[in-house]
Amino acid sequence: MGRLFLEVFLRDLHLAARRRIETLLPLAFFAVAVSLFPLGVGPEPQTLRLIAPGVVWVCALLASMLSVATLYAGDHADGSLEQMLLAPQPAVAVAAAKAAAHWVLSGLPLIAAAPLIGLLFDLAAPTLVALVIGLLLGTPVLSLLGGLGAALVIGLRSGGMLLILIVLPLATPALIFGAGAAATVEQGLSASGHYSLLGALLIATACGAPFATAAALRISTE
Repeated sequence: MGRLFLEVFLRDLHLAARRRIETLLPLAFFAVAVSLFPLGVGPEPQTLRLIAPGVVWVCALLASMLSVATLYAGDHADGSLEQMLLAPQPAVAVAAAKAAAHWVLSGLPLIAAAPLIGLLFDLAAPTLVALVIGLLLGTPVLSLLGGLGAALVIGLRSGGMLLILIVLPLATPALIFGAGAAATVEQGLSASGHYSLLGALLIATACGAPFATAAALRISTE
């Protein structure tokens, strides 16, 4: 199972390296979408600091959905997904590897870009740290839930819209707690409660989502 996980994980990274423009598209969308808000709202620092956590999290969620829509589509089209599922190892290894690769390719770049975005919104250092920690705990949840949604809509017409309708309600708690952590620190309070809730959500999602995704993959490919 560990070997299958590693092979699928490295394979996705290798394929992403060959499609660099497609891989960088979510990051470009995130950066452009976030940078438009100061232009539309105005340069008032207090207003920018107030809306920054919510703006960053909403844009991160939409960028994640942009990249997760094709998580299984290519493998399903060329038949490699069926070959993976025919392996003697449990399909949960494939689901977990796909989600991990998606997070490395989309979640980590968003986290790396967060400090620059924070400077754009004039965030103080403690608030910026809270925002990064929240993204570090919350973006894996988005990848895991996105993988589940992508597995459910394999081969369906208008699957992208259906994927958004499935994943967005499930990902809303991560958005609320992640944005709330940075907003709480901005008010001079402790964000430990938000971190605990995000951590619990991450553990629950990591334990349950790969198994649900594996079941959805088998149902969708039968």
